[in-house]
Amino acid sequence: MEFESYFRFALALILVLGLIGLTAWGARRLGLVHPITPRGGRERRLGIIETTPVDAKRRLVLVRRDDVEHLVLLGPGGDTVIENHIPPAPKLAKVGEAS
Repeated sequence: MEFESYFRFALALILVLGLIGLTAWGARRLGLVHPITPRGGRERRLGIIETTPVDAKRRLVLVRRDDVEHLVLLGPGGDTVIENHIPPAPKLAKVGEAS
């Protein structure tokens, strides 16, 4: 291939990536994309506290909702709630912090 072919390819790639970026910016600007964080300064009600793999196909997930935690087992056969309504663990002071 000649240098001109490489230049055309690079120019086309830059053009396509620019159009994708412009479309994403326009969608956000017009409000077509839902924000991930809640509006109005509210605190997040839902969060994943911790996750750990059990084996190659299953994992345990600790989910927090409104100051209550739930332990869920996720796998290819479905999702199973292991334990409900776990009170959140007390926050431990970091090393070097005054109590």
